[in-house]
Amino acid sequence: MIAAIYVVLTIVFAPISFNFMQVRISEILCILPLFTSAAIPGLTVGCVLGNLFGGGVIYDIVFGSLATLLGAYFAYLLRFNRWLVPIPTIVSNAVIIPLVLKYGYMIDEPLYLMSIYIAVGEFISVFILGEILISFLQKRKQVISKEDR
Repeated sequence: MIAAIYVVLTIVFAPISFNFMQVRISEILCILPLFTSAAIPGLTVGCVLGNLFGGGVIYDIVFGSLATLLGAYFAYLLRFNRWLVPIPTIVSNAVIIPLVLKYGYMIDEPLYLMSIYIAVGEFISVFILGEILISFLQKRKQVISKEDR
């Protein structure tokens, strides 16, 4: 389910999901390791398929998905502090994706500049929008728990 939602969000928002200035809305799901380890493979498969169906080059399919895998795995390790959960995704993407853009898509921008753009886009997706999703899911979880009583 996570992979399917990731793919749909990546494709629907394709105009802002790719390039060196991007806010990949599907990355909002990268906060899900806070709730379940199942998010790690879900996000990784979703990223592979999103990049594949979005017309990504092989470097993006492989290394972009690796960035998501690393971010999700380390987010899961930090799941005991909701404020730290977005950091691994932001960092892994800010380090790996500029290399993918430079050598996979031949974008001729300085790596440091692309890193900044990617980090800002990830901050918007994972930290700001992700915090909204975390709050929603936690409230929903409380409502479900009360209904079970």
